[in-house]
Amino acid sequence: MPEVIADTSPLQYLHQLGLLHLLPALYQRIIVPEAVVRELADGRARGVALPDQSALPWVTVRQPRERSLLALATDLGAGEREVLALAVETPGAIALLDDTIARRHARLLGVAFTGTLGVLLRAKASGQIAAIAPLLAHLDALRFRLDARTRAAVLTLAGEA
Repeated sequence: MPEVIADTSPLQYLHQLGLLHLLPALYQRIIVPEAVVRELADGRARGVALPDQSALPWVTVRQPRERSLLALATDLGAGEREVLALAVETPGAIALLDDTIARRHARLLGVAFTGTLGVLLRAKASGQIAAIAPLLAHLDALRFRLDARTRAAVLTLAGEA
């Protein structure tokens, strides 16, 4: 099973959907960099419903060895930069990213990626959730950015169109 390196956003939205348990069920172990740990802690301190990785035995914190990549992607947050740096130095890894610009960088770097919606599609395909449509409505309420074309594609892929 490939290593999965998660950014803050997918952890946040899956937690807020009450579906964070899907990550170890689908991927066994999740790696997060220190910047994501800090972003989660900062959000919790501001009152945002975010998970505490120290309470999740399936989460491992790891720092990228090569720091030079981090300075190149100035249009990304620290968490996204560290996720990409870890993914580059971890052959076969999958980056768990929602941000459009971070995904663009992942493509340029040759990094495989998925996001919150990809996790939900995989969970539906494996029978771990019954439907995606109600979850998309909940994501809307959580201010998850999802355009109409992507919504339609996800529902088609889920067999719910």
